[in-house]
Parts: sequence; structure tokens; C-alpha cells
Amino acid sequence: MARSGRRRRDRMRWSNLYTFSCFRAQHGHAGDAGPSSDGAGAVGGPGFSRVVYCNNAALQKPLKYVTNYITTTKYNIITFFPKAIFEQFRRVANLYFLLTAILSLTPEGLEDWRRFIQDMKVNNRKVSVHKGDGEFDYRHWEDLCVGDVVRVEKDQFFPADLLLLSSSYEDGICYVETMNLDGETNLKVKRSLEATLPLEEDESFKDFQAVIRCEDPNPSLYTFTGNFEYERQVYALDPSQILLRDSKLRNTAFIYGVVIFTGHDSKVMQNSTESPSKRSRIEKKMDLIIYILFTVLVLISIISSVGFAVRIKFDLPNWWYLQPQKSNKLDDPSRPALSGIFHLITALILYGYLIPISLYVSIELVKVLQAHFINQDIHMFDEETGNTAQARTSNLNEELGQVHTILSDKTGTLTCNQMDFLKCSIAGVSYGVGSSEVELAAAKQMASGADDHDIPLQDIWEENNEDEIELVEGVTFSVGNNRKPSIKGFSFQDDRLMQGNWTKEPNSSTILLFFRILALCHTAIPEINEATGSIAYEAESPDEGAFLVAAKEFGFEFFKRTQSSVFVREKHTSSEGTIEREFKILNLLEFNSKRKRMTVILQDEDGQILLFCKGADSIIFDRLAKNGRMYEVDTTRHLNEYGEAGLRTLALSYRVLDESEYSSWNAEFLKAKISIGPDRELQLERVSELIERELILVGATAVEDKLQKGVPQCIDRLRKQALLSSLTTEQVAKESLLSQIANGSQMVKLEKDPDAAFALVIDGKALAFVLEDDMKHMFLNLAIECASVICCRVSPKQKALVTRLVKEGIGQTTLAVGDGANDVGMIQEADIGVGISGVEGMQAVMASDFSISQFRFLERLLVVHGHWCYKRIAQMICYFFYKNICFGLTIFYFEAFAGFSGQSVYDDWFMLLFNVVLTSLPVISLGVFEQDVSSEICLQFPALYQQGPKNLFFDWYRILGWMGNGLYSSLAIFFLNLCIFYDQAIRDGGQTADMAAVGTAMFTCIIWAVNMQIALTMSHFTWIQHLFVWGSITTWYLFILAYGMTLRSRDNYQILLEVLGPAPIYWAATLLVTAACNIPYLIHISYQRSCKPLDHHVIQEIKYLKKDVEDQTMWKRERSKARQKTKIGFTARVDAKIKQIKGKLHKKGPSLTIHTVS
Repeated sequence: MARSGRRRRDRMRWSNLYTFSCFRAQHGHAGDAGPSSDGAGAVGGPGFSRVVYCNNAALQKPLKYVTNYITTTKYNIITFFPKAIFEQFRRVANLYFLLTAILSLTPEGLEDWRRFIQDMKVNNRKVSVHKGDGEFDYRHWEDLCVGDVVRVEKDQFFPADLLLLSSSYEDGICYVETMNLDGETNLKVKRSLEATLPLEEDESFKDFQAVIRCEDPNPSLYTFTGNFEYERQVYALDPSQILLRDSKLRNTAFIYGVVIFTGHDSKVMQNSTESPSKRSRIEKKMDLIIYILFTVLVLISIISSVGFAVRIKFDLPNWWYLQPQKSNKLDDPSRPALSGIFHLITALILYGYLIPISLYVSIELVKVLQAHFINQDIHMFDEETGNTAQARTSNLNEELGQVHTILSDKTGTLTCNQMDFLKCSIAGVSYGVGSSEVELAAAKQMASGADDHDIPLQDIWEENNEDEIELVEGVTFSVGNNRKPSIKGFSFQDDRLMQGNWTKEPNSSTILLFFRILALCHTAIPEINEATGSIAYEAESPDEGAFLVAAKEFGFEFFKRTQSSVFVREKHTSSEGTIEREFKILNLLEFNSKRKRMTVILQDEDGQILLFCKGADSIIFDRLAKNGRMYEVDTTRHLNEYGEAGLRTLALSYRVLDESEYSSWNAEFLKAKISIGPDRELQLERVSELIERELILVGATAVEDKLQKGVPQCIDRLRKQALLSSLTTEQVAKESLLSQIANGSQMVKLEKDPDAAFALVIDGKALAFVLEDDMKHMFLNLAIECASVICCRVSPKQKALVTRLVKEGIGQTTLAVGDGANDVGMIQEADIGVGISGVEGMQAVMASDFSISQFRFLERLLVVHGHWCYKRIAQMICYFFYKNICFGLTIFYFEAFAGFSGQSVYDDWFMLLFNVVLTSLPVISLGVFEQDVSSEICLQFPALYQQGPKNLFFDWYRILGWMGNGLYSSLAIFFLNLCIFYDQAIRDGGQTADMAAVGTAMFTCIIWAVNMQIALTMSHFTWIQHLFVWGSITTWYLFILAYGMTLRSRDNYQILLEVLGPAPIYWAATLLVTAACNIPYLIHISYQRSCKPLDHHVIQEIKYLKKDVEDQTMWKRERSKARQKTKIGFTARVDAKIKQIKGKLHKKGPSLTIHTVS
């Protein structure tokens, strides 16, 4: 009975575990269908399939039930990464950061994809390749091998570095355009070996065998050394037989060549450089500031953890209400060090708001919007091409405002690659009444009376409405507007020479020789347009093209060339009208940078042998005969005048040769020409000197190298903004170079004239020496002292090396601008690369960070957008650090106040929304829309741009100042709120503020303080800024109102409506704390504007008071003071021309009229 009663009591006790025990299933009742039922027929059916073989592993194993191994882990080694990543990205914030990172990587991926597509197009080009038995077939470029014989057609690119074997011309010459290599559009003449001239048909290669032994792959474009072993003979090879990859065959039907270098061994690829990863200086400095803030974060976290450990050890045992005897290892008084270590992790997370993680997201968004505004700038839209400026990367926007040095290509970037024949001097008489751009600008400036060298904004290329410009009283500058439509390459106008009137001139025979030299002394090839019958000239240089157009307009039209003759149609030389004359070409002594002259020896229809020579005046004058100097004095004077007007000049001369003299000379010339060896060029030069002497001076030409529209003004204004322009255009002994550099440096140091300007000119061969480690710094120091540096005939790799030298040596931001494939290395090496979408293809644009259509747009890109972007980003970053320090340190203060307990005074939602919602939009509007001055003011006051290179808005003084402001504001917010709410009643019932009320009040003060601060920082307000700043404050109140209505708000339930809203002290504290935080900044900025104003402060005050309208003199004076005086460039030339004109006025009196044609 006792046992029965005990069991009954046990059942009763167990039944107490079930609150609703009456609803439990009763065993044994009829109708039960569960597993415990007596229905044995259910076994084996659905849900009853398990079979267990007792003590019989052989039968049990095939059933493959799970093992007895268990695990409670969430991941395993395989699923950890995919599952963990999935869990992380279920959080919207992380997904947001991922999308931001993807957006940041997208431009780079797209850019590299475009390069890949471009590479595929190049690799899949086809060329005709010899496949054996004298048959050729087409093959892709990528399938070419060293030793293959290829046939290249006219206007095709060479697929690899080739040795020229033969061409469609009998003498094995071909014309090559090397625009992609050196940026030059003039044609180069290449010549095959005479031994391979018979290889002029496909069938001739059936049994062709030869061996080439040559140099290893190298980047030198202008040198080549090797031997060609053919038919048991060895022939020396030089660069004149080498056809480089990416150059183009012109004016030649076809060539045969053999592949020497392929792929990355080719010289053009040897000159290529890897695409660097570019970051702005501000971004690099921002990383350093993040490191500093992280150090501060760790430091205060260590302080907090040490404080926590001390409290645990000494104070926790006395806090009986926390039951220290039941504490765990996190707050064990016997192990305070361990508690401190664990608390360090808590502190690092709690104070993490010091690090502005959202800054990177905000900056990325701001830069994308800035790039969009650059792309949409209508003032950088080119109507001719329909192209706008393009920010191809948004990482370097602010870098545009800090440029110190500009390195620019010349041909196609600064110039139109077009020469205009403007003036000439014949027989001591100057012809041509047209004026150059320099002369016209000087006349306009004199007429405007501008004494401050502020060139009028009117573009000098625009047509004038007046017929005359009055320079001074009684002196006019005549402008002819009724001239005939301009002919490309010919801007000459003087009725004395046009329409055959030259025949009436006293020296008509000399004029005839002058015109014939223009028409005959060249290597150009005429191309006849079958549709129109017009003739275009493919010339080695734009100068030659301009001479031929001029000769045609004067009545001497070159229209045909054969292997041995040139043909000219001459008007006005005979009563029979137009006559076609044939001149046999006997010899051609080509122009090069060393000879500085070109000579052609011809035989006319009368059998007379003539030598025509054109070249630099210093070279020609040294070779004049005693009886050939009749016009030397007058011609020299004219040459000086042309040079002062910014024109390019050449002297023209001739000589009549005796047949016997010519025959003996020609024998020596042919002997030197066919010689083999390293001194072949020296022998040719020596023999040429023998015939190029005893010349008779005929006259001189003056052509204008047409600059692109706006280029002179752009360069001039950039110089006035103290940007160092280093122009890299299109080539001794090392000891001599060292001496020259030392002498140049000494010359600059000893110069006493403050207005003196020095220019440094160096060619590619000399540059190869000075870029070596032991000389490059001497060269750089000399270059810095010069007003301009010009590097001539340099390879693409040398351009890149010069850019790297300047970038690393000066330590300032460099910008490179170019338009051709040869500029890619320079563009990639510079801190900022700007590509011009010109006539040389899109390679430069593809490699650039920014692209523009015209060089003149560079001014607006830098001076306007660069200035704005720099100041916006700098102010934005400084403000971001300010507001995060202001917010983050209040958390630290309260944690210390609360005994380093790890307790935050703010609700988690407050901290989450602070950077994401409540303060994000105002700072983004600052980075996108802020303008200290308008774009017009930026262009008028170049000194404003210097704020960027001097880094006035992101130096350590300003950064630490903003950090100090954040520190002060955090102290003011915390301690003022603490003092106000510590023991004051805030409710009708006399209740004091709890932690939730104090935290919400402090957070309200932070929102007001930081948004008022950014409002005071802004100089330019639109409705967007007003909406974002005041809308952010309004959003805070709407949020706390809505959040307080939800149950999740816990301690903040109805905190605004029931606790803080009705309390006047809350609103008074908000006003007081906000004022206390911002009044010091107001005092600082007021003092700065009053006592030490920056340039934009002065301009802002002038514009606000409308002094620019009321006092034009003062406004003009301020504009003049904002420009740095320049010693070179357009202004310097114009000033020199003005002095020359004033000198003439002083000598000739006020009755002078100067004629020009616009």
C-alpha cells in the first residue's frame, strides 16, 4: 500500500509540470491511432519503415542509417564562407557597401574590357603572308612569326617590326607615317637594300632564303644595328630599312618585308608602360588621418578597459546589489586583467563611430556626381566634333585643383598640324600684308589701352566688324575683311605677287627662281581627286605642303612625280599661257635635324643643272658665295620681323652647276651611297658639303604654325596661374652634356634681369643620357629654373620617363595631355592624364583619366572644375571628421561617467542613423554644389587656383583645426547637457531626466550643432542645400516622434511627446548648446575675413557689395593683382610686338597706317 501510494503521489507531482494536463492523450483509449496504439498493421507502412537488425552488423550496414556522431555547429569547413557571406548580406547595410564597392570597380572593369576589345581587333587584323612556293595568303596578326615574309598594302599598318625588302617603287623606297609612334604626321622615307630590289613580285620569294643577325629587342625608335646575309654577301642594316609596328604605309602601293620583332618585342610595345593605379593626394592623406583616428580609438579604448579593470578590482566587491559573488569571468574581481581585455573589445565597438566609415561611401557618391557635372558642362562642348568633356575616372576629381606642372604633346594637341604660308622675302623685298595671331593680338591690346597685360576676352580668331583698329591717335591698324575665302595652307595676300603681277616687279627673274624652288625642292607626292580633279599633296612635313599650295596659287603647280622627274604647270612665264615643264631629278639630299637643310639637284629642259637648297637661315647664310649675299642684309631684317611675329622661317638659295663639276661630285656621292659600314652617314655628309656651297640667296619664307583655337590664351592663363608648362613635343657625348647642363645652371644663376626667361631644348638622343641616374637630377634642377622645357623627337617611353622624373623630383601634382598613341605612356605615368580626342585616334583617350576635344578646354577643366572639386572634397572630409569626433567622443565621456561600464547614452537606432540618414545629405550637398565663387570669377582670378597647389584647405593646420572644433563641440555638448539635466526637474510631477531623456537631448544638440556648422561653412546655397540641411533636422524630430510610438523604443517610448517636448528646458538647452558649439567658429571666420582674408573672401565681399559694378577701376586692379606675370607664352610675345610697334611709331610719327588681313 505504501508503494502504491508513493507512485500515486509521484504521478501527481509529475502532472504538475503540465499546466493543461487534462488535454493530454490518454493511453489505452479506443480510437487512439498513434504509434503507441495496438494496431500492428501500421508497421511497414508510411512513417513506419525503420528496420533494426539486432546484433547483426552485416544486415544492418546496407540500410545506411546516420551515425551516432552529432554536431551543433552552424557551419562546416565547406559551407562556412558561402553561408557566412549569405548571413552578412542579409543585412541591408552590408549589401549597400557591397554595391558601392562594385560600383567603384565597374569603371575599371569597363575600361579594361574596352582595352581587351581593342586588343582583339588589333590581333585579328589580317595581313598577306608568304606560305611557300611564291604564294601569299591572309593570316591574323597574332599568328605572325619571326622570319615570315609579309606584303603590306597602301594605307595599312605594319603588323610587326619589319625589314623592308622591296616596294612598288623601282628604287625600293616607301613612305611611312609614324603618327602612332612619335606624333608626327609628316611622312618618313624608308629605303630597302639594293640587293633585295629584285624581290618585287610574289613569285620571286619562292626560293628566297636569308639570315638576319641584329640587336635584341629594345625601346629605341631611332636606332637599329644588324647585318643581312643574302646570297653569300653581308649587308649592314640601319634604321632607314626598318618599318616599325603601328606605323602606316602611305603613298606606296605595296611593300614586301620580313618580320624581325613580334608582339611585345616590337619597339612600340617596348615603349609601352603598365597602367598604374592612381590615387589623389587628398585620398592618401585621408588614409593617414584614418590611421591617426584609429590610434585615438585604440588609445581611448585602452583607457576605458583599464578604467573598467580598476573598477572591477576595487569597487565591484563593495557593490553588493550586483551580487559580485555570482559574477562570471567577464566581471570577476579576482581576474581584473581578463575583464579589461574583454572590455577592450566592447570599447572598440562602442567608440567605432570615431572612424567615419560612411565617408568613403559619401565621397564615392560625390565624386560620381562631380564627374557627371564635368561631363555635362556645355562650355566644354566642341561643336565641330560633337564631343563633350569626359571624366573617365572619378577618383581624381580633386587632383585637378592641385596641378603644379603640365606636360603636353605639341603636334595635334596644341597645333592644328597645319602650316599657313603668310609672308615671304624675295630679293630683299618683303611681301605679304597679312598679320599673324601675335600681331593681331598686339594691335587689339594697344587699341584697348590695356596696361595691365590683361588681354581682352575677345577671341583673336573671330572676325572683326571694323575695317580699322586705332592704335593711338592718328595711327590706325587696317583690317581687310573683304578678302577671298581662305585656302587651307595659304593665308598670303599681296597683289604684287598674285595673278601674275610678279612679272611686273623689278626682280622678276629672282621671283621666278623663288617660285620654282617652292615647287621643286621637296619629296612630296601629288594625289589627284578623280571626282573633282583637285590635287592634294602628301608631304614629309606640313611646311612642304604649305610651300606647294603657295607655289600653286602663285601659278607654279606641281602635279606629277615619277622615279626620275617632277612635272610643274607654270602660268605667266610664257605668252603661250600654261606650260607643263619637266625637271629631271639627279640627286636628292634629304632634310634631317642635324643637316637642317634639304637640297635637290635638277636638270631643266634646256639641259642646265640647278641646285636648289632650302633650310635654316644660319645654315644657308654660312654657305653663300661672295656674290650671293646681295640680299642678305634685307633678308635678315625681314627674318627677324617674321620671327618676332611668331612665324617659322626658312631661307631659299640656288646654284648653277657645271656638268663636269657635277659629274665628278656625283661619282663620289654614289661611292659613298653604296658604301657599307658605320661611317656611311659621315661619308654622305662630307660629300654633301662639297656641293652645298657657293650658294646664291634668293629669299625667305614665313609660315604660321596654326595653333588650335584658344590655345595661346589657355597656355597664357595657365602660366598666369603659376602652372609650370613643360611642353613635350615630338630628338653628343655624355661629358659634353654634363658640361652644358652645368653651364646652363650657372647662366641662370648669374642672370640679373628679373624679366629674363630661359628655355631648355633637348632632343631624344641627349635625353637618353640625362635620364640616367647620375644626371637626371642635374637636368631636373636646370629644367625647374627655366620658364619652359621643350623635348624634341623623343620616344613614347622617354616621354613617360620625363614625366616620372618631374613627378617624383618635384613632388607636386603633374598633368600630362596628349592626343596620340605615342602619348599613352606619358598620360599613364602622370598623376592626371588628359587625352584629346583628335585626329590621331582614340588611344590617348582610352588611356586617359579625363578627355577633352580641344586643348583650350583644359583651362576650364582645371581652373573651374578642378578648383571647385578640390575645395568641395577638402571641406567635406574635414567636416566629416569634425562631426564624427563631435559625436563619438560624447559616447566616451558618458562611458567614463558611468564607470566605464560599456553603457551607451544613445539608443542603438540613434547611432545607426547618425551617419546614414541624419547627417549624410548635407555633407553630400556640400561636396556636390558648393561654390566659393562662380565659374566666371574662377577664370578672371587665376590666383584662386593656387589655393589648390598650396593645399590651403587640406593642410594639417586646417585638419587639426577642424578636429579641435569637433573636440570642443563634444565637450560642450556633453558637459552642458549634463549640468543642465543632472538634477533639474523636467516633468510636471518633478521627475528628473533619466538616461534616455539625457541621451535624446544630447543627440538633439548634436544634430543641431553639426547641421548649423555645415550651414555656416557653405558659401553657395541652392534650394537643395536648404532642403538637405533643414530637412535633416526635421527628419530627426519626425523620427523620434515615430520611433517613440513603437513598442521597440523601450525607454524612449513617447519620449518626445510626453517627456522632452513639454519641457521648456529641453528647447532652451538645444538653443544654448547649439550656440555654444558654433559661436567660436563664427568668431574665427569673422576674424579671418576682417584681418587675414583669403582671396575668395575678398572677391565674395566685392561681389556682395556690388563693387565690381560700381567701381570698375578697382575691380580691374584686383583682377590684375590676381595674375602672375609670365615671361613666356602668348602674352610675352604680344608685349614684345607692342614694343616693336611703339618703336616704329616713335620713329615714323603719327602718320603710320599698319595693314593686316584677318
